[in-house]
Amino acid sequence: MFIGHYGPALAAKAPVKAIPLWLLFIAVQWLDVCWSVLVLTGIEKVRIVPGFTEGSPLDLYYMPYTHGLIGALVLSFVFGAIALLFVHERRIAVVAVIAIAVFSHWLLDLVVHMPDLPLFDNSAKVGFGLWRWLWISLPLELVTLFAGAVLYVRAVKTRTRLGDVWLWLFVVAMACVEIYGAFGPMPPTPAAEAETALFAYGMLAVLAGLVDWGRGTFNG
Repeated sequence: MFIGHYGPALAAKAPVKAIPLWLLFIAVQWLDVCWSVLVLTGIEKVRIVPGFTEGSPLDLYYMPYTHGLIGALVLSFVFGAIALLFVHERRIAVVAVIAIAVFSHWLLDLVVHMPDLPLFDNSAKVGFGLWRWLWISLPLELVTLFAGAVLYVRAVKTRTRLGDVWLWLFVVAMACVEIYGAFGPMPPTPAAEAETALFAYGMLAVLAGLVDWGRGTFNG
């Protein structure tokens, strides 16, 4: 899952509005940010296999540190603690919301991934495998994204005239990115996939911050 992860990021702005949206955008992809770094350093492994599933050509055969259940839980609370460097009010709530946002990544991956999410070390792997069917996984991504956006708009009211316009343009643009990714060219190498992912996560976080600022809701 890619764009669908941002549905929980948008929804998570509601309980603690002081958390900037850009931070939530990084939170929901934190496991993949760490995964990308570990792939580039050769610690975690992935193969590009054409036709591996309809939804993804990635054979994610070794990623116990970032996508194992224990590793994901640890990384969730680590990023929750990091978030306190940027948000200084309601500290317990901030850690909880950020940690849940990070762990939502693992839960959504569980739905679409093949059995490649280890429960312990690199064993007892789980995954419901909806990536086998693009006609299921792609709409699921888009519905998750748009549901999060609806919750965000309802709970976090814009304070500027065009705030909601910018938000929905951003959401539609993200949906277009997801559709292109589903039908576009495969990454040539694992390193290229990791580098592209890091760039995409950074750019989307910056844009989320701009949308949050444009709505007048950057810090609440």
